[in-house]
Amino acid sequence: MVDLTKWATTREIQAQPQIWANWGQELAASLSELSEWVANSGATEVWFCGAGTSAYIGDLLCRALDATSVLPMRSVPSTDLVSAPHAFKRNGVIPLVVSFGRSGNSTESIGTLDLLDAIFPEAPRLNITCNKDSALATRQPASKASQRVIVLPDECHDSGFAMTSSFTTMILTAMAVFGQETPEEFTANMNEISHAAEIVLAQADQLADKLTIPQRAVFVGSGPLAFVARESALKVMELAAGKIPSIWDSSLGFRHGPKSFVDAQTKVFVFLSNSLHSRRYDEDLADEVRAQFGEHTVIAIGNSAKADVHIPCKLEDGWMSVLHVLIAQWLGVAWSDQLGFNVDNPFEGQGTLTRVVSGVKLYALEEA
Repeated sequence: MVDLTKWATTREIQAQPQIWANWGQELAASLSELSEWVANSGATEVWFCGAGTSAYIGDLLCRALDATSVLPMRSVPSTDLVSAPHAFKRNGVIPLVVSFGRSGNSTESIGTLDLLDAIFPEAPRLNITCNKDSALATRQPASKASQRVIVLPDECHDSGFAMTSSFTTMILTAMAVFGQETPEEFTANMNEISHAAEIVLAQADQLADKLTIPQRAVFVGSGPLAFVARESALKVMELAAGKIPSIWDSSLGFRHGPKSFVDAQTKVFVFLSNSLHSRRYDEDLADEVRAQFGEHTVIAIGNSAKADVHIPCKLEDGWMSVLHVLIAQWLGVAWSDQLGFNVDNPFEGQGTLTRVVSGVKLYALEEA
């Protein structure tokens, strides 16, 4: 058995259960004040902003929370907002802009803050970051708009290339602020997923020992799990420096063309929903792909008797999402290591991708 703990990324993945349990206790103390601030912010919508993995958080949260939220929720990637800001400005809309950022210093994070000052000066802001010294943590609105900052534990500021604990803990933080759970219920949820994560990580390690590196990988799910499938596909592909092409889709959407990606050397990971209605579609797709491409092709993951990897947790899919992604995080590390890459920096020596995206030039609005 290969020891993967030589990589910081592995240790950061393994740290997540304890991070979540500790953060559940700490964040719970400020949840009532944060919820009151959101309710009194004057916002008419909530916008979840971020780039790359941080943008996927917004997609996931909208699926998980919009149905029970008082305010409509939109996922507005900072990459879209910065490049086409006037597409989002509408009369009468005051967005509560929630910015996610591991480093808190990416060009798009700074560009978002600049745009808010320029064309959304009244917009309240909630910045959620892993870096206490970053622009997201320290910069004040030029207009004196209302702002709150949540700085995650230092352990979430991943040193590795891939976002792992930063991604999951930002999701859980937003689930707490914008969900309907009481502080006590939130703490209980964090303890439950922390315990389940220990079991899932042990299964992920066993799975990595059994699987050979696939030529291609697919991740699918329903509702919020479709968007954690998106992050899972990215995690495998970036840790393998593109050597394992990976795609994602919803369980129902996958049949509409993307299934052409699958062959006998593809691994299809199906995330099984904890919603019984949605799970029927997930399980039907898993059965169909097995019948067409072979039993070995599919790995079903979830709290179901039909799961190949069982997740012992009964919470709603928004909470479950952080448990599903652990599988892709662990396999991504294992396969990257087997391919001979520096897992903490798979693009070492290439300079094509970096931990914090660089090379983006910001343009002032008048230049456009």
